[in-house]
Amino acid sequence: MNSIFSPVHTTQTRPFSERLIPRLKKAQSVVVLTGAGVSAESGISTFRDPDGLWADFKPEDLATPEAFRRNPKRVWEWYAWRREKIKTVRPNPGHFALAELEMFFPKFTLITQNVDGLHLLAGSKNVLELHGNIHRNKCFTCQNIYPEEVESKEIPPRCNCGGWLRPDLVWFGEMLPAGVLEKSYDLARDCEIFFSVGTSALVHPAASLPICAKERSAFLVEINPNQTEISHLADQVILGKSGEILPQLVSSLVPS
Repeated sequence: MNSIFSPVHTTQTRPFSERLIPRLKKAQSVVVLTGAGVSAESGISTFRDPDGLWADFKPEDLATPEAFRRNPKRVWEWYAWRREKIKTVRPNPGHFALAELEMFFPKFTLITQNVDGLHLLAGSKNVLELHGNIHRNKCFTCQNIYPEEVESKEIPPRCNCGGWLRPDLVWFGEMLPAGVLEKSYDLARDCEIFFSVGTSALVHPAASLPICAKERSAFLVEINPNQTEISHLADQVILGKSGEILPQLVSSLVPS
């Protein structure tokens, strides 16, 4: 068994290593972690893009509980604008490939940091949303969940308890949804193969999931256009777009 600090792995622009496909064909449990890079291929800007989500705004002005308390109307209307933009975006081949990949394994979980709902739209079933979903609302006071469309003359709408509704997202300074992170760690510890796809591996606690999987002997695969903080730990690093690589991976598993 290789130490997690000095694994044998290859970095390449063409998939796949001779070890990966045979392991996948025998695997019973697979976990995939996805990040903003997967959605970026559908046209959704990442936080770190020069023209990205926060290009004209400071995060503390729109994505914190304090910002909502100061100006709930402004925050609600900005997210309403974001929702309308996201509705024009469609899943890309990477999203669809992950939905298809789910059918190959008895145990398969997709853990995503993305809030756009594109994995669900593409057909993925077993999805854990670490940072919430922009197409849902919740009460700022009692945490009751509401659908995206809420009939109300007030902006923001109000919950039955009288509290303001807000997007069901994890804002800066907030904890992740109760139970979701714990379940993600449990799955990472127990899986045979762990994929880190389209994520910078900088946003914690999600960035620690592939490390957790590797510590428990999972075969760690990273798919990303560039190397990241966890590349040196991976058993295989595949440099490229997930929308190009993942469909090839699915094809490699289909019996000829």
